[in-house]
Amino acid sequence: QVLLVESGGGLVQTGDSLRLSCAASGRAFGSYAMGWLRQAPGKEREFVASISRSGGITYYANSVKGRFTISRDNARRMVYLQMNSLKPEDTANYYCAASSRNDIQSSSGWNYWGQGTQVTVSS
Repeated sequence: QVLLVESGGGLVQTGDSLRLSCAASGRAFGSYAMGWLRQAPGKEREFVASISRSGGITYYANSVKGRFTISRDNARRMVYLQMNSLKPEDTANYYCAASSRNDIQSSSGWNYWGQGTQVTVSS
């Protein structure tokens, strides 16, 4: 069992930066790939980024590549999403998730989810 709690969302302007954090509880944190997904109103949940168990491999959606960076600290059981050059289309509820699949790059196949944190980017 892994419990995930996100934080760091908020209201920002176009071009601003924001860092999301995800705190995980549970002894098996290092056994899971971690990721961030997002869902905008009226849209399906979409994959944003993932990171392997060791942190050595990362994947990104094309829409955020070069602007977002995912990282993890296994000792602290934390996952981060650094978001730079934010755009209005990045506005969504952002979810932290854990998967037993180490190479996951999609919106499906996640075992655990957090409650989400809202990011709103004004134009």
